Amino acid sequence: MMAKKPPKPAPRRIFQERLKITALPLYFEGFLLVKRSEYQEYKHYWTELRGTTLFFYTDKKSTVYVDKLDITDLTYLTDQNSAEKNCAKFTLVLPKEEVQLKTENTESGEEWKGFILTITELSVPQHVSLLPGQIIRLHEALDREKRRRIETEKSTSVEKEKEPVEDYVDVLNPMPACFYAVSRKEATDMLQKNPSLGNMILRPGSDSGNYSITIRQEKDVPRIKHYKVTSIGKNYIIELEKPVTLPNLFSIIDYFVKETRGNLRPFIYSTDDSLGQEPNMEGRS
Repeated sequence: MMAKKPPKPAPRRIFQERLKITALPLYFEGFLLVKRSEYQEYKHYWTELRGTTLFFYTDKKSTVYVDKLDITDLTYLTDQNSAEKNCAKFTLVLPKEEVQLKTENTESGEEWKGFILTITELSVPQHVSLLPGQIIRLHEALDREKRRRIETEKSTSVEKEKEPVEDYVDVLNPMPACFYAVSRKEATDMLQKNPSLGNMILRPGSDSGNYSITIRQEKDVPRIKHYKVTSIGKNYIIELEKPVTLPNLFSIIDYFVKETRGNLRPFIYSTDDSLGQEPNMEGRS
């Protein structure tokens, strides 16, 4: 006995299923022949323009798209000559690829070009051959897309306001806890006299605007090393054999800790600690 084929979803059910994939507003839909850079030939898709994204489905009743194309950064749209009658061909030129599109008739081609240009340029193009009713639809889509972008910007701003508290550490305490405004010699003395407090200090560099890392290694014989950290624009560069570029001083400290698997620890003392003094020791300066 042959297995029954699953029932084809009704149009409303299809629409609802596609909404589960994306909440982007639907501006236009129809069949398109699509040829992307990785395609050997044109592929026939039922296509939806939602927001600034083209969603491609194998047929009109599919509920899951097989490919999509973000056209937000469309550079320009160019028409292509076609030897086929009643057929429109044009190319979407994007920063990273060129996508060829072909429609089954010229009227459909004008509509696709009109909606794509309206949504990406945020203005209704003047050079498309459309009827007054179609032009009205372009203006309606334009208004919806402008509102969508405003709402997206608002929600993005709200998300930034809800950033975790730790993201504000750099603002409230702009320097890592192991930073001390000391000289090279003073940093060396601090590490040698207080090994229990850590073995890595961030301090001002010898030249203005730059920094240095002073570390005390505990191998066979304790050794002091100094690493230059240069400020370049918004980044910082550790002057190693192969320079390492990081976005902030906190990342610099993390880099040394991770690269030494925790053998290097930031030198941190509280107000209860007495620098340079150890129990039962006298004559310290």
